[in-house]
Amino acid sequence: MPFRKACGPQLANSPTVIVMVGLPARGKTYISKKLTRYLNWIGVPTKVFNVGEYRREAVKHYSSYDFFRPDNEEAMKVRRQCALAALRDVKLYLTEEAGQIAVFDATNTTRERRGMILNFAKENGFKVFFIESVCNDPTVVASNVMEVKLSSPDYRDCNSTDAMEDFMKRINCYQASYQPLDPDDYDRELSLIKVIDVGRRFLVNRVQDHIQSRIVYYLMNIHVQPRTIYLCRHGECESNLKGKIGGDSGLSNRGKKFALALNKFVEEQNLKDLKVWTSQLKRTIQTAEALQLPYEQWKALNEIDAGVCEEMSYEEIREQHPEEFALRDQDKYYYRYPSGESYQDLVQRLEPVIMELERQENVLVICHQAVMRCLLAYFLDKSADEMPYLKCPLHTVLKLTPVAYGCRVESISLNIEAVNTHRERPEEAKKGPNPLMRRNSVTPLASPEPTKKPRINSFEEHVAVSSALPGCVPQEVPTQLPGQNMNNSQKPL
Repeated sequence: MPFRKACGPQLANSPTVIVMVGLPARGKTYISKKLTRYLNWIGVPTKVFNVGEYRREAVKHYSSYDFFRPDNEEAMKVRRQCALAALRDVKLYLTEEAGQIAVFDATNTTRERRGMILNFAKENGFKVFFIESVCNDPTVVASNVMEVKLSSPDYRDCNSTDAMEDFMKRINCYQASYQPLDPDDYDRELSLIKVIDVGRRFLVNRVQDHIQSRIVYYLMNIHVQPRTIYLCRHGECESNLKGKIGGDSGLSNRGKKFALALNKFVEEQNLKDLKVWTSQLKRTIQTAEALQLPYEQWKALNEIDAGVCEEMSYEEIREQHPEEFALRDQDKYYYRYPSGESYQDLVQRLEPVIMELERQENVLVICHQAVMRCLLAYFLDKSADEMPYLKCPLHTVLKLTPVAYGCRVESISLNIEAVNTHRERPEEAKKGPNPLMRRNSVTPLASPEPTKKPRINSFEEHVAVSSALPGCVPQEVPTQLPGQNMNNSQKPL
């Protein structure tokens, strides 16, 4: 009797094995890679174990679809050994390499194979979540074969017509023994999601925990339609010219020229139904105004909050908060400004933006340096260590085009001069983090009583606005300006 119960101990934080299910050319590897990229971006260590790669390592020269025939006993033994080898590596990753989620990417089309994986997970205390991709549209299947499968190592020395014919016969070999997941009866106790016809429908069964909920939510938001995402920073602003971080200054003269150049660039792209998103800060709004297109403001796109260091230059931070300056250099991703944010905080804030970007088609995001780094790290699968040092220069547009298993990026300079706000990783930081480093603390070491600078140009400006309304002029300087969210400041570079 196969093991069919939801496996793993009842621990909230047990490692999880995500098991892909489906016939070849149904997008399993696409989902595996994309989901893994997302989970790593939000801070959940995840790795894909593709059984096909183990098979190619074991069988150096692929001959034909005969290898996948169910009556080819010798090949069946090899395929089973490859699956077991991948599971051994899954165990190693989840128990000794600090992994939290392993994605077991294979067809797993029979109950016997899924039962073996469930027993493996039960023995090791892992949770299991199945993702089955179901698609019977021959056009979609043929497109996937042409785009991805024909370029695989299996068909390196084969013409496209013969490769297509062989791969379709390979699919038929699996079709004969395919046993889809049955959440209404046989598999009712399993945690799973069925993705039907590339996201047209979903069937979800017995979600066990928070991370499985996030996986389901993510899978229900992605699509495979062709589209382009453009990322750029606002035009150069007055704070950039002064070398200061954060604040809410307006565009410089060169920044205004960039806004006009961006308008021309967008017109030349000739995009249908382009969405334009900005932050709620003046410099991104002024940049978007030049486009003469509707735009949407996102508070989540505001620059990283530098807390007590808002509107200071790096030289001033080094002089007034030397310990904070040193701590940030030691681990820029995890370091949190006193009364401000870290890059890690920023990633969490930007998750809804990523979800909506995945749902959309053509979008232009006009944002800020740290924000753009976080978004770019998601699309280009960059690590937390690399993220804070990605180069996102002013007056440059990054054109992102999703492709089969990743994203193609093109950097387009609009040839308007601007200051360079990029700060390279210090040599000391390259030697590794200091074990005594304070991480993610809101209690500053160098500033006993931090006073966060308000994101408004001057108190006089605030009074001038308030005086227009009878009874609104404050009698004394408030510690927090009316309507100001002390947790939503602005950015360091």
